[in-house]
Amino acid sequence: MLDVTGRADYADRLVIATGLADRQIQAMASHLEDAFEKEGLKLRRDATQASPDWVLIDAGDLVVHLFKPEARGLYALERMWGPESPAPDEDRTPLPEDGTGGSTATEDDDE
Repeated sequence: MLDVTGRADYADRLVIATGLADRQIQAMASHLEDAFEKEGLKLRRDATQASPDWVLIDAGDLVVHLFKPEARGLYALERMWGPESPAPDEDRTPLPEDGTGGSTATEDDDE
């Protein structure tokens, strides 16, 4: 589990797990959905999203990612959100105060 409180605006915690086969990942997702429901957490119908290599369960402040090994390596969420990842202010380039997004083009440049 990764604590992303204050670093991600969509969740406070990420759970990342690996399943070796589609059937295993689907069983893990089903078990988690049942466990969340037993704890009184009602997931929206669209809270679980799946692709062949990745299942995402959005439980509000907790987001669960279930990966096949290749996809887990490809997306590397631990590297992106883990304790060794850059702090939020370190990896963002601020926009200029004029709101142009860094563009210096003017109407005269088009002529």
